[in-house]
Amino acid sequence: MFEQYSLTLIALALMLFTMFMQSTIAMVAHRKQSHYVPGVVDENLGHDSFVFRSHRTFLNSLENVPLMALTILTSMFVGMTPTSLAAFTWVFVIARLLHMVLYYAIATEKNPSPRSYFFAIGFFANFGLLINLGLTLI
Repeated sequence: MFEQYSLTLIALALMLFTMFMQSTIAMVAHRKQSHYVPGVVDENLGHDSFVFRSHRTFLNSLENVPLMALTILTSMFVGMTPTSLAAFTWVFVIARLLHMVLYYAIATEKNPSPRSYFFAIGFFANFGLLINLGLTLI
C-alpha cells in the first residue's frame, strides 16, 4: 500500500514539515519582540507586522491542513486511484507553500491579496478530493 501511494506520502510529509516550520517561524518571530507575553499575540498588530503574518500563516494552516491530511489518509484506506490522490495532494501542498511565501512576503490588508488565490486553489483541491472520496465510496 505504501509503495503505490509514495508520491502522496511524500507530499503529506512535506505538508506536515511545512506546518512545523511555520510554527517555529511564528514562535521565533514572537519571541524577538521587545515586549511580548508568551502565547499571546498583540491584537493591535496588523499585516504590517511579521509577527502577525507568521502567526496567521500558521493558524491558517492549522485550520486547513488537518482536514486535508485526514481526507488523504481516508482516500488511501478506501483505495482511491494513487495518481488522482497524488495530483490533488500535490496541488494542495504547492498552493499552501505559495500561500505561505506570499503571506510572509506581502504586508497588505487588501482582499483578495495574491495569497488569497493560492488559498482558494488549496481549498478547491481539498474540496475536489472530498468529492472524489465520496465517489470512490459509492
